[in-house]
Amino acid sequence: MPGTAVLAGGVGAARLLRGLVEVLPPADITAVVNTGDDLVLHGQDISPDLDTVLYTLAGALNPDTGWGLADETWRTMAALERYGGQTWFRLGDADLATHLYRTQRRREGASLSQVTVELARAWGVGVRLLPATDDRVATRLTLARDGQEVAFQHYFVALRHEVAVTSVRFDGAAGARPGPGVLAALAGAEAVVIAPSNPIVSIGPILAVPGIRAAVEARRPDVVAVSPIVAGAALKGPADRLMAELGHEPSVVGVARLYAPLAATLVVDEADAALAAAVEAEGVRCVVAPAVMTTRAAAAALCEIVLAAPRPA
Repeated sequence: MPGTAVLAGGVGAARLLRGLVEVLPPADITAVVNTGDDLVLHGQDISPDLDTVLYTLAGALNPDTGWGLADETWRTMAALERYGGQTWFRLGDADLATHLYRTQRRREGASLSQVTVELARAWGVGVRLLPATDDRVATRLTLARDGQEVAFQHYFVALRHEVAVTSVRFDGAAGARPGPGVLAALAGAEAVVIAPSNPIVSIGPILAVPGIRAAVEARRPDVVAVSPIVAGAALKGPADRLMAELGHEPSVVGVARLYAPLAATLVVDEADAALAAAVEAEGVRCVVAPAVMTTRAAAAALCEIVLAAPRPA
């Protein structure tokens, strides 16, 4: 098999990839990962989605938080809090080493893609992890309450994504270039999968990089998307609320409408079986399957269905 390419952002994508390595050799999988969430904090380069995918595939993700490392300690944050420093974005002691290494290598001239290869090798992760771009792209949201524009992590962590927004933009995207290997992976893969990530702020920044949307559209018959919305709600995070606030229907039908130019097939959970006809009315084939990845086995079973999904002639 020439391989499978996955557009990936955060927890939903990490769970899908965790299942995919159960049904495919890791070397046959390429994950194109969102970097719009990246930030610099305490002078450190932090790539939350890349790290969540990395730690999940390494079997090292913190099961209690859904981010960071298992068996983490927090002495650095406790000391920083004593000084009155910024602790709203929590970094565990072992997790901090990842950011220290990334920052060191970036200051030495290595690209984000190069550093990601090194981190994956150190963790023994065989899946090819590709940042969507090595250039700076920053997701920024405008708050409905006061018109203030904030960075994604301020919205997501500091404000706990509890505030309404009126717009989202991807600062720097227009001048960004796809990361090394991204376009080739999308063009050469046997199947392209859009993971059940937030369509607006996880998949959106990837597609905003010039050339990536066109590359996915060119593969549309072979693209299968997995809905992050189940029974009208996001399983995790603000995808449903963001869709509604930005004028999109927060349902599998709304997801189908967003992805129709990109994907020929949408996989939806059994809870949304009654909406299959409405999904197909948007011009995409609908596959109904158990899509909630509560276990590794459930994730693997979903991936089997995704890879076997019928494709238009």
